[in-house]
Amino acid sequence: MIFAGSHISSAKGYTAMGKQIEKLGGNTFGFFTRNPRGGKAKEIKPEDVEGFLEISARLKFGPLVAHAPYTLNACAAKENLRDFARDVMRDDLKRLEYTPGNYYNFHPGCHVGQGTEKGIELIAEILNEIITPEQHTVVLLETMAGKGSEIGGRFEELREILDRVDLSDKIGVCLDTCHVWDAGYDIVDDLDGVLGEFDRVIGLSRLKALHTNDSQNPRGSHKDRHATLGNGTIGRDAFARLVNHPAVQGLPCIMETPNDDAGWTEEIAFMKDACIQRGRSGTSEQEARQ
Repeated sequence: MIFAGSHISSAKGYTAMGKQIEKLGGNTFGFFTRNPRGGKAKEIKPEDVEGFLEISARLKFGPLVAHAPYTLNACAAKENLRDFARDVMRDDLKRLEYTPGNYYNFHPGCHVGQGTEKGIELIAEILNEIITPEQHTVVLLETMAGKGSEIGGRFEELREILDRVDLSDKIGVCLDTCHVWDAGYDIVDDLDGVLGEFDRVIGLSRLKALHTNDSQNPRGSHKDRHATLGNGTIGRDAFARLVNHPAVQGLPCIMETPNDDAGWTEEIAFMKDACIQRGRSGTSEQEARQ
């Protein structure tokens, strides 16, 4: 089984997010910790969190996948931009202690001409400063499309960051299907091979969450343009195979597709039904593709 949900607006608080994903039929969701362009976060009210936790317990939610603002660049060339990333991420991790046991996902950043190795060094430096033994949130590096000077377009780059983080039990990876496809990984015709490479380079024990997005672009385009499920170059058959793969069972799958409530309801139902139907048939991934 997998947990399925979409990205939800956090503007009205935790209880509102819980009610919204219940309405959409999900049992997990993603959300921005604050405005995706950065800035000050809204005050968290304990009674609001309690309302959400009641919904979560009743619906047996899987882990949530909080998302850092897009504006953060942990490997920026300018020190003030790295300071901003460090301060926001540290504050976000403190705020996530209101809902312990979930994930905090972020884009590793762009080295902006400093070189990949320097970028990796700076990202790991910030992570070692903000991650604490006491926190109950696991920080996730997101796989990226590799556009421009992005870090994370190759599994090896993420592995180098992971190897430099002291508290290894507090960090993992979120695999974005659009991003890895645009980066050149063939999850359509060689899903086993891609996940096998992930295991060899990073280790499947580090895979904690999925962003399940179709792509507007061909494999290897390095462009990062999301599409709704089945309306892109990845296609629904590939997502049905993915959610039934043994390597992703029990993981939260978050749709960040350009959609509305009706569309997300349909996508969540599709993801859940794909697991149920395959489970009933007993068909393996390899058998399904022969």
